[in-house]
Amino acid sequence: MSSERWGTHSIEMGPDSVTKRFRDADRERCEREWRALRLLDTYAPGLAPRPRSADPAAAVPTVVMSRLIGRPLRGHAIDARQTKALAEAVTALHGAVPPSALDEVPLRPGHQGELIAHINAWSARTNTRADSSVSRATAAGLVWLAESGLDPLREPSVPTVFGPGDGNLANYLWDGSKVRVVDFEDSGRSDRAFELAEITEHVSSWVDHPLDVPAFLGHFDLTPAEASRLTECRRLLALVWLFLLSFDDPDHPRNPPGTADRQADRLLELLEPPD
Repeated sequence: MSSERWGTHSIEMGPDSVTKRFRDADRERCEREWRALRLLDTYAPGLAPRPRSADPAAAVPTVVMSRLIGRPLRGHAIDARQTKALAEAVTALHGAVPPSALDEVPLRPGHQGELIAHINAWSARTNTRADSSVSRATAAGLVWLAESGLDPLREPSVPTVFGPGDGNLANYLWDGSKVRVVDFEDSGRSDRAFELAEITEHVSSWVDHPLDVPAFLGHFDLTPAEASRLTECRRLLALVWLFLLSFDDPDHPRNPPGTADRQADRLLELLEPPD
């Protein structure tokens, strides 16, 4: 979900190529990026950059890929046509890798179990009793999590898909007619509900130019099990983002003032029982 990976790589843009250089500590991200590009080039050509070359074992792990034309959806108003194109790209991405190949893909980082572990660690050093909207929402989120039944040790009983692992709308490029996808360093095996929650709850989907979430989700024909899980995943991701935004350095903020308070309101709304 790109929450703790700022500065994991540098990017060099060429006329028709992009070179992505990773830190030595982020070698696994390089490997995931390269695996994803090769899989998508095989099973869904045109949806993502074409893989050119890679050297994950180098002193500076590197991936070279083709350069896509288009502007990121993040930072711009997203109309109905773009929302539909985004949903089409996400649908294609989730269904691109056939089950026989997907079985060989490791579980994506930042999966349900990892997020719950992060929350437990964060909550142990966070004062949730302070009188603030963030603290009240955090406390409510922790109560929900304890009662949710989300299992940190087992994968959910829903079909698996290939997940990019990052819901940042900056990774979805609009070229005027369709959306294509970049950035796969956190990719891996996942499920549809979790990946959709990654997008809808990512701060990029609401902090500036809000994504029309009901319209976006309306393009997906979810099973009852997936629909139920989507509600839980949105709450889980919203709680994670509340912690992350509350940790923002006020002297060097990454988001506009008041973003954490707005996230607190979003979480409390998600925690309300459905009508």
